[in-house]
Amino acid sequence: MISQRIAIIGAGRMGETLTAGLLSAGIVAPSQITVTGRSNLKLTRFAAVYSVAATTDNAEAVAQADIVLLCVKPQLADDVLDSIAAAMTPGKLLISIMAGKRIPSIESRLPAGSAVVRAMPNTPSQVMEGMTAVAAGTHATDAHLELAHTIFGSVGRCITLAERHFDAVTALSASGPAFIYIVIEALAEGGVKSGLPRDVSTELAAQMTLGAAKMVIQTGQHPAILKDHVTTPGGCTIDGILKLEEGGLRVTLIKAVTEATKRASELG
Repeated sequence: MISQRIAIIGAGRMGETLTAGLLSAGIVAPSQITVTGRSNLKLTRFAAVYSVAATTDNAEAVAQADIVLLCVKPQLADDVLDSIAAAMTPGKLLISIMAGKRIPSIESRLPAGSAVVRAMPNTPSQVMEGMTAVAAGTHATDAHLELAHTIFGSVGRCITLAERHFDAVTALSASGPAFIYIVIEALAEGGVKSGLPRDVSTELAAQMTLGAAKMVIQTGQHPAILKDHVTTPGGCTIDGILKLEEGGLRVTLIKAVTEATKRASELG
């Protein structure tokens, strides 16, 4: 349990994901959360579904909170930070999930000494299978990082990394699900081409992907070793792998991550 009050600035997809995750995990009570947004209609629904406080006034929410989760688009960052700066009194923690917005830029718009943690979650957090990296700002302590781990641990796994790695994290972990969805879609199409019903083929491809990912996580073995366990001599798997190599899948995925990393660096 977290005893502090939390202000979630931004009632978008990730703001709602974190609200749902925190409440589902029992980490906080609804009375400890205030959510802000620009749409009264959306905030009304938020309050009805989650029994949390909701307001369009960011500064008011921050003034009453101990932890501030900044879940807005990067292009709104400066205006939002300026609007809450006066309410960021000593002892409060701000956790930003904005892609590309670096810690020094955030700290520069807050009172001197403000504790800032940067986090990069991903969309599988919606099904409690997220992957989040967190980095400490200049004045963030181990206790602040522990709070961040508790919050993002409610929607999946969480690790601490230096901020210099965050462009790569954004590309691999945050953009990566889109790459995997394309892979799943293509595998399912292969199943359809081979005679499977589309719904069956999609379920097989998706569950296989989930199981393979869990094998990597839970066994701790390198993916290449696990691949070799499936690739029996003279079997059908090696023929499929040869086609993947022939089509350049490996190098294409590497390029996808490196190009997305480059774009993430430009956002900052």
